[in-house]
This record gives sequence, C-alpha cells and structure tokens, in this order.
Amino acid sequence: MSLLGRIFADDEELGKKDDDRKRGKKNILPTWSARKSKAAATWPRRRTVLFGLIACFTLYVFFKNIPQPDHPPMARPRFERPHHHTPPTTHQPKVVPGVPSEAPPHSDKPSEAEKHYYDGPIRFYNLAVSLHAIARLGGHMEINNNVLFAVSNLKSATELIPIACEMANWYRNEVHMAFMGRDDLDVDEIKMLNGVDEQCDVHWHDARPDYSLWSSDFRMEVSVSAALGHIQSFMHPQVVITDDPSREDAFFTRAIRARAFEQGKTVIELPTDASENLMWIARLDSGSLAGKVLLVESPQFSAYNVLAWRTTYIDILIHAPPQSSGPLLRLLKSIEAADYFGYRRPHLTIELPADVDPPTWAFLEELTWPPLDWSGTPHQSQVTLRHRIPRQAGTAQEASARQLESFYPARPAHSHVLVLSPQIELSPMYFHYLLYQLLEYRYSSMTRESPQTKNLVGLSLELPYTHLNDSTTFSPPSFTGGTRHGDEEDQEKSAEEPTSFLWQAPNSNAALYFGDKWIELHSFLTSRFADDRTKQPGRRKLISENYPSWLECLQELMRARGYTMLYPNFPSSGRDSIASLHYELFKPPEEFSKHPKPTAEADAPIPPLDPKETFETDPAKHRLKPKSHSESTPLTSNLLSLLPASAFPADLSDLPLLSHEGNTVDPSVFKSTARIFANDFRRTVGKCSATYKPKIEPMKADDLFCYGQEDVQAGLGLEDMWRGPSTPLAPPPTVKDNSELRQSEFEAHLMRQGGVKGVKGAEEGVEREKDEVNPKGKGAKEEVEEEKSDMNGNPKKSIENDASVQNAKERLKEAKEEKIKGKDDKKIDKTNFAEETKEEKPRGW
Repeated sequence: MSLLGRIFADDEELGKKDDDRKRGKKNILPTWSARKSKAAATWPRRRTVLFGLIACFTLYVFFKNIPQPDHPPMARPRFERPHHHTPPTTHQPKVVPGVPSEAPPHSDKPSEAEKHYYDGPIRFYNLAVSLHAIARLGGHMEINNNVLFAVSNLKSATELIPIACEMANWYRNEVHMAFMGRDDLDVDEIKMLNGVDEQCDVHWHDARPDYSLWSSDFRMEVSVSAALGHIQSFMHPQVVITDDPSREDAFFTRAIRARAFEQGKTVIELPTDASENLMWIARLDSGSLAGKVLLVESPQFSAYNVLAWRTTYIDILIHAPPQSSGPLLRLLKSIEAADYFGYRRPHLTIELPADVDPPTWAFLEELTWPPLDWSGTPHQSQVTLRHRIPRQAGTAQEASARQLESFYPARPAHSHVLVLSPQIELSPMYFHYLLYQLLEYRYSSMTRESPQTKNLVGLSLELPYTHLNDSTTFSPPSFTGGTRHGDEEDQEKSAEEPTSFLWQAPNSNAALYFGDKWIELHSFLTSRFADDRTKQPGRRKLISENYPSWLECLQELMRARGYTMLYPNFPSSGRDSIASLHYELFKPPEEFSKHPKPTAEADAPIPPLDPKETFETDPAKHRLKPKSHSESTPLTSNLLSLLPASAFPADLSDLPLLSHEGNTVDPSVFKSTARIFANDFRRTVGKCSATYKPKIEPMKADDLFCYGQEDVQAGLGLEDMWRGPSTPLAPPPTVKDNSELRQSEFEAHLMRQGGVKGVKGAEEGVEREKDEVNPKGKGAKEEVEEEKSDMNGNPKKSIENDASVQNAKERLKEAKEEKIKGKDDKKIDKTNFAEETKEEKPRGW
C-alpha cells in the first residue's frame, strides 16, 4: 500500500488487522499502527487552519491591489424614509444660541399625493335623481329663473348657504345648491350642520363623484367640469355663484371658470365677507345677474346677450374748478376708500383747470389707481388727466362741449359714466348701491322691457334739496303704489316709507348716465351748436348758474324725449346718504364766474394811514346765508340698512313721476307734454316746418333739427322744389284744384306740340294722375279747405292771384284757338306723336 493510502486509511478491512493481537499484553514502544491512528485524528484540525490562513492571505492581497477611482464613489440611493436621525455632515456648523441646529421633525401622516391617488372612471350616483326632479322649473329653456350656487368644501358651503336661502325666500329665482368637493358627508348632514330648515326653499344637488375621498386633483377637476355639463343640460342656470377662490379648492376654481366660459355663463365669485356686506345680491333676479338682453338694435350699434355683471364698465368723470384742491382731494380719497368687493375699479378721468394748486399736483403724483396688486400682476393705470391750455373764459357752448367730449362709450349697451362734482363726498358703500340699482333697473327681466326703463337717462346718487333754479326747496314725494312683500302689517308700514322717484331733471353733482343716452346727448349738442340760427332769443333759462351749462341742453333733450332720472329717497336720508354734498369752498362753474371790472375806486389814490384809527366792521355783512337743510353723512354700514326690509324693489311704473318743475303728473299727461314740447322745439329751434314728419332713430337726435333739409323731409309740392335751395321758404300756396292746374299747363304744352290727339292723351294722363295722387277720391275742394289757413289761423293766398297761373290760362286759350283754326289741315302721326311726347315729357310728371 502506498504511503498516501496508509495516511488516509478509509478501508474498514485495514482496521481489522489488529483484532488478532492480544489485548492484555502491552508494548513498551509504540508501534507504527498507534502512531498512524493518532496522526489521522489530529490532521483535520491542521487542515482547516491551513485553508483559513490561505483564504485570509488571498483576500488581503486582493483588496490591497484594487485600483482606486479618480473621484469618490457615488452613494447608493436609499428609498426608505429616515426616522428622526441627523443626516451626516462633513463639518460642524457654528452653534448660535436660540437657532435650532437639528432638522425639523417629519409628519407621520401621508401626503396628498399618497392619499388622493385614484384616477378611475367617474360616476355620479346621486346627481341624476335631483336633476330629474326639477323638470318642472323650465330648465330645458335657455332663458329661465334658475340660479346655481356651487361649492367644493364645507367652509364655502357655510358662507353661501345663508345667501342662497335668502334669495330663495324672495321668490324671484329658482335657487339651486350643488356640492362638488371631496367631503363624504351626506347632503342632509350638511344642511343640519348649517341650521337649514324647511323654510329654506333651495334645490339641493349632490354632484360629487364616486371615490371622491381618494380621487386625484385631475380626476376631481374633470368631475366638476362633467357635473356642470349635466347641470347645464337639465337646468340651464343663468348664473353660477361661487365663494372666494382663496377658500375654494384650486381644481374647483379652474374647472368652473373654464366650463362656464365654454357655456357662456356668468360666474360671480363672492368676496370673503359676502354674507355681511353683499347680502343685497339675494334681492336681484336671474335677469339682473346674467343680464342677457337685446338692448340696442340699429345699423350703427348692436348689443346682443349683454352679460351685465361681467361686462358692465363704469367711468368716473370729475371736472375740477380752479383753486379747489381741498374738495377735490376729499372726493378722491372717498373714491379710494370705497369697497369694490373684488369688482373691477372704475376708470378715472379728471378735468384739471388751467392753474393747478401745488397740493393737487402733489396728491396726483402719489395717486395709484387702481391700488397695487401684491400678487405680482402687472399694474395698469386707470387714471386720465386732462389739463386745459390757459385762455380767456369760454362761453357756455364751449364749456358744454368740453364736458361732453371728456367721455364717449365704446360699447353703449354696458359702458356708463359717473359724473361727480368736487363738492361731493362718496360713501364707502356707494359702489354697492350703484351696481344694485344698475342691475335692478337696467338689466332686470321684470323692468328692462318697460317704457319707463327705455326712457331712463340715468341714476342719481344724491337727493336734491332744491329745485334746479336753486331757490325753491324741493320736497320728495311718497310712495303711490306697487307690490309689497310680507303680511298686511308690513305692507302698510312699507307704504308709509319714503321711496325713490322719477324726475325730469338732470343732476351734475353725483349721477350715473347710461352710455346710449350719453351718445344721444352728443348728437343733440352737435346739432344744437351747428348753426347760428340756434341762438333763439326769448328762451328762458330754467337752471341756476350754480350748475354747469351742459345741464340746460340735457334738460331740453329730456323734455323733448320724455326722459327721466331715478332719484333715491331712503328712510334714513336725514342721517346717512350715498353721496353727501358739502357747501364750504363752493365755486360756480367757470363759464358763469363773474370777473370784477376795474372801477374808479381802484384807481383812486391811497389815503394816508392814521395810527389812531379805529377799525370797524359790520357782522351782518359777513354772516353766511343759512342753508335750508343740514348736510348728511356718508353711509358706512351695510347697504341693507337703506333698503326696505320687507318690500320688493318697486317697479318704475309704480314710482312717483315728476315733471321738470317738480310737480307729480300722470304718465299719459307726461307723454303728451313731451310730444308738445318736441314739436315746439323743432319749429322754434330746429327750424322745421309744420308739415315735417320726424323719424326717430336710436341714440340720435337729428329728428329735432332740420337746417335746410326740411324741404325734402316734409314732402312739399313740386312748386316748392323748383324754387331751389337758395330761395327762402314760403307757406305752400292753396289751390282750388291742383289737378286742374296741372291739366291746363300740360294741355298748353301739348297743343304747341301736337294738336287734338295730344290734348286727348293729356286728358287721359291727367285722369290717371288724379287716381294716383288722390286714390281715396278726396276732392280738390276738401284739400283747399284743409290748406286755407296756416298754423296761426291766417288765410293763405289763393293761387288765382299768381301771375304764373294767369299766364298759363292765356297760353291755354291761345292753344285752343290754334287747335280750332288748324283742325282740318293738321294731321299727326301716332308714332311720331308718341316719340315726341316721350322725349319732351315735362319735369315732375
């Protein structure tokens, strides 16, 4: 056996060689077999140690000789979230007392992305039931009374539910409330949390999708847009009212704006304090809020589907007299301090005098209008300053033209101008009242089609205390009728309260003028000042010189058209008002300012001064003239404090109607008076004849003036047309029989041309002319009776005395003699006669 086989003895047969030996006998020296078995037992331990040493040496050599990279190795990304441990740092930062040196603690709550993850299909399980239940409300029609309040969270619902219930209690609209957010509360639970009872007549809609709690922002945005599409199909809301975007979800605001723009809907985003200061919106109907109406239709202007809330623009026009920095600055500060509840600021136009005070310039340099938006939106100035070139005092016509040229509406349907005097101080709530009155009496579905609305020239913010002559005290009328809301006790109480009224008198202190009426006033002044013949002596001035001159022209237009202005009269007019008029530092208009003339006293030498002289003065000469009324204070509380608590907005037809003299008149009498004044104005100022038939066009006043065009427009006879434009007009002559005159003249002409047959043809032509001119068979004598006298009752001249008629009769007599004399010798060819009569037909036939 080899040595290796003996060392590794694995065979069992080899181990039995020692079995034959005797066990009791011990050898002194160890045999080879003993040494061999001991070595076999210790060798495995040595082998393990040897292999371990070899492995360690190999690993040491391997790691020792690994090549090093030029840059440090990148750390392996870790995806687990660290739990409250400090990240490793390469250096120790400087420790500052009071400044935390450790990382902020992390929240264990899941993020929004982890919580709102679902993007599956959208299903509305509760929306169809409520939409089918409102089929009786006329939602299939484009124009209806449906108003939609839409919310996405419970905070917005708490703000809008009181306004929706208040609007429903007035019974002017069908109010709907739709929930489109993530909250999983039931609609009944939301109503219970907000204290809604059965008296709140609002239609509730659950427009939330399935899995709303786990839906992503994108899924919720699509859900809001889809829900508004279903609501549009069943409801056709006229307006969508939402809460302030700062309190609403971002996905809700984006979806509502985009979808409403596609549908052409008006979106009203109420401010944060709407339930306190904007509750008056609940009294408006759907027509006022949406404002879809055909306002003007003419070849020059067309305004269809006017969205009143979204596209109504108001410009402010201020005419500053010289040396009036105090009143002007007070007015501008009141405009800045007013509450505009997120609505666009009005454009401001200031007419500056030739000499501007330094305080005024200093204030205008710092004026920023509208105020800066700190959100980062680029600022666009809405201030226009107009500075006049110094010159001599202008006339009343120049001052009126300058005032009217300061503004011209680009869109007459919804662009209006607010004229303010520097003596006015506005209430912080003036814009609330202005927009409320404008939406109610201009765009409301109940009043926009009434004749009173079409004849409304504007809205006044001030209750006058005197008539336009500024000498007679004015007493506002009381309520005369109308529809009241509430029980009998409330109706009797509201009937005794003061009410607004219609007055045929303009206002220059604080009044809003509609765009279409301002354009018509432009047309009126253009024709009024176009010709020197308009300066008619004897026209009495009805308006005091304390008012600007353009009011006189506006009152003439209002009297000719039957226009009126709406004036306010609140129960608390003695305490609070929308516009307060101050009389200190009053200055009359520049066109009526009286400049002192140099006198002999001014040129007299100055007397010597006496140091012992006693200066005396009479207090009576310096005493101010007492006012007949006390100045009111601007309103600072809610607008609802000025409105009737339990009464519908009065219809214009129910309001008291006052003439320009301040007397209450009946509407029928008021209309006939306007017609009489218009006819008299056309004759005395417009130079129109008595037979002139005017054609009234929208936003034009050309029918009140003729100026040489009345000949054609009045449709006078051919004799007057033959005179030519340079011949002065004369009363139309009266004839016994116009047809007989034409027949005689034409017969004389034909006798010179052709003889007997020509006369017969002329007779037939005259008979045809009689049928065309007088188809009703009216005799010439009847026409003569109507034309015997002029407007003053004086008999007109007969045409028998006219030399031209006498000559025509003589020519006719001569023609008849020639006809008898040449009857047998003259023959006329029918063909030649027809050609001659066709070529030489007299003018005007």
